[in-house]
Amino acid sequence: MPRRPLPLRASLLLAALVFTTPAWSADPVHKENVELTAGKNAHSVKGKIKGYATAEYTLTGKAGQTLNVKLKTNQPSNYFNIRQPGQDEALFIGSTSGNSYQAKLPADGEYTVQVYLMRNAARRNAVASYSLEMRLRD
Repeated sequence: MPRRPLPLRASLLLAALVFTTPAWSADPVHKENVELTAGKNAHSVKGKIKGYATAEYTLTGKAGQTLNVKLKTNQPSNYFNIRQPGQDEALFIGSTSGNSYQAKLPADGEYTVQVYLMRNAARRNAVASYSLEMRLRD
């Protein structure tokens, strides 16, 4: 018995479903530039993330400056990573090293502090309320 082709309307609908990404699959990323200068060397922020959403705070530092980052959170699966310019691997991984960082920066450039939930919590669509403190000293 020969197969009948789908009607045009059904074919278009099927193509639309196959070739589009649903809006609910997008993982929102909050991005914020943080300006730390000699006059204002610290920045604190309070935020909230849910599920696979993340928050990224970008700051500019120089080699030899000391960067301090501390995360306080109500969610035990909430951490932060620090990425340095031009590197594939993270400079700091919170899930293995904890929720505070202090070290001298290895190079000049933009550093990104990314706040996230571990997959176990993100999968459950958990919510984390956090405060993040960033400080840069010569």
